[in-house]
Amino acid sequence: MGKLGSPQETIAILQKYGFHFQKKYGQNFLIDPRVLDKIIEAAEIGPEDYVLEIGPGIGTMTQALAEQARQVCAVEIDTKLIPILEETLKDYSNVTVVNEDIMKVDIGALAREHNEGRPIKVVANLPYYITTSIIMALFEKEVPLESVTVMVQKEVADRMQVGPGTKDYGALSLAVQYYASPYIVANVPPNCFIPRPAVGSAVIRLTRHEKPPIEVRDPDFMFRIIRASFNQRRKTLQNGLYNSSELQVSKEEVARALAQMGLSPSIRGEKLTLDQFARLADLLQDKEGQETGNPDEGR
Repeated sequence: MGKLGSPQETIAILQKYGFHFQKKYGQNFLIDPRVLDKIIEAAEIGPEDYVLEIGPGIGTMTQALAEQARQVCAVEIDTKLIPILEETLKDYSNVTVVNEDIMKVDIGALAREHNEGRPIKVVANLPYYITTSIIMALFEKEVPLESVTVMVQKEVADRMQVGPGTKDYGALSLAVQYYASPYIVANVPPNCFIPRPAVGSAVIRLTRHEKPPIEVRDPDFMFRIIRASFNQRRKTLQNGLYNSSELQVSKEEVARALAQMGLSPSIRGEKLTLDQFARLADLLQDKEGQETGNPDEGR
């Protein structure tokens, strides 16, 4: 099997195997070699790297990764793509294909077994319906990661890298920026895929922080506050936190904490920086802990 990448090669192998795209997997295969080169370059894959590829499809990017990396583990959920991958990757002895849902794979175990526990690099053309879940799972499970270079919906890429006060700023922006430094590598139009998606795409590289850029006593509690503040964007931060089922804090406690920070009680969550959310979490945590300790609270 030769090199993949062009529309003709992609269509030929899909026809050979009678493959039909499955909507439930959000499949859109890349057919532009120039974009492929940009992804590989942005991921900075070298001969010592162990790379985890999520959603290899027919193996187009897998081939390119295998030529640069020491070893590639390609995790593909669609059983019907496995025979195709066996053909397209048969000349690459450093590739292992795993037919599994990435959300069920123990990535830490892969790193321990194949990379001596050292940080791995993740490269993916992610299905848009599950992009956020996969990226957050990679970070929250404390997998040893060096970087995540992914193709995502452009709107999602924009949300990952914006700051306070913009319409795209939200819980995803804060979560990604707590764990990593985001950088949009390239915008990718729909005609670079088969089938063509209805929206534009972007390649974004998330370089994992060695340690988070802010200090907070309890990151989980901080993210509960962040989620609550953006669940109802039109509400003030004070009302959003008070109405959240994830928290048990009074309006007065929130107002007091905001006053200590020099912020108005009418401020909205979209105005706060990550550092301010961390400080707010630390100020509210003791009070929330007292209230959750009362079994009659909130009944």
